[in-house]
Amino acid sequence: MRATTIHAPFDMRVQDVPDPVLRQPTDAVVRVLRSCICGSDLWAYRGEAARQPGQRIGHEFLGVVEETGSEVTGIQRGDLVVAPFMWSDGVCDYCREGLTTSCEHGGFWGTVGSDGGQGEAVRVPFADATLVRLPKDAASDDHLLSALLTLSDVLGTGHHAALGAGVRPGATVAVVGDGAVGLCAVLAAKRLGAERIIALGRHQVRTDIARRFGATDVVAERGEAAVAAVRELTRGQGAHAVVEAVGTEQSMRTAVDITRDGGAIGFVGVPHGSGTGLDLSVMFDKNIALRGGVAPVRTYIPELLPDVLDGTIDPSPVFDLTIGLEEVPDGYKAMDERTALKVLVAN
Repeated sequence: MRATTIHAPFDMRVQDVPDPVLRQPTDAVVRVLRSCICGSDLWAYRGEAARQPGQRIGHEFLGVVEETGSEVTGIQRGDLVVAPFMWSDGVCDYCREGLTTSCEHGGFWGTVGSDGGQGEAVRVPFADATLVRLPKDAASDDHLLSALLTLSDVLGTGHHAALGAGVRPGATVAVVGDGAVGLCAVLAAKRLGAERIIALGRHQVRTDIARRFGATDVVAERGEAAVAAVRELTRGQGAHAVVEAVGTEQSMRTAVDITRDGGAIGFVGVPHGSGTGLDLSVMFDKNIALRGGVAPVRTYIPELLPDVLDGTIDPSPVFDLTIGLEEVPDGYKAMDERTALKVLVAN
């Protein structure tokens, strides 16, 4: 089959690789219909996250089940399914508590020895626990497929950030970051009943999507100017709930400085190229809570799926460029150069 591999910084290739096969009776093989490129993939692309030459990549996909192991009972050949960005066994202590990303037997697509989502097919461990079945007729609806694909990562991650920030009906929310996750956090905050949503971002195409998703205000400034702008919008108090969806020291510092006394920060930006960016004395004095991390999206899919299917929420606008599998290297270049927000790969 064909699959995307990474060989060095800025060196992405689509190559022939061995077809996936069942290794365990709990496995399934999924033929990929849709995958995409994540902002976190760019850290490997830029050389800021180590990868072995020839390693697979991609962790967001949906597709059709081609084969199942003898112990798989919940899905069958021909089912349309979406995969969260990590597989999990569904039975360990962490999975039972809903923290599937800490599964004792879990893993991340594209790690050494596993298939990546940016390919023609994927071997899925613990298929019953990992995969979520979708309506079969969605396979013929390109728009719906795009929306459903966000369940594999960005929509659930935005939801995780909103929950971590304590978004509630009537709250004022601020979202630091205008990437796909930040935009999905705006959508999640609106879904959870936030009264006011302030999106921090400098790219009008993206902030226009933020407004479409429910943002009531946009702050284009950065650093101290952004803090001042948010304070002005909130009578000097800041936001009850703040999402940090970037992962840099500056973005976390901004998040802390725009959080209202007694508020909370939900952080889901993958940390990169910085220290903690936290001043614990400021957080202590202002009673600011900090919650977040790797989003257990498998836990959230059953809750979010009905709203996507009935159109209550439509996260599909985060995809602004669609390419074929052979064009994936160009997709990385487009996202790295910010000429694309999030690239959809259609097989």
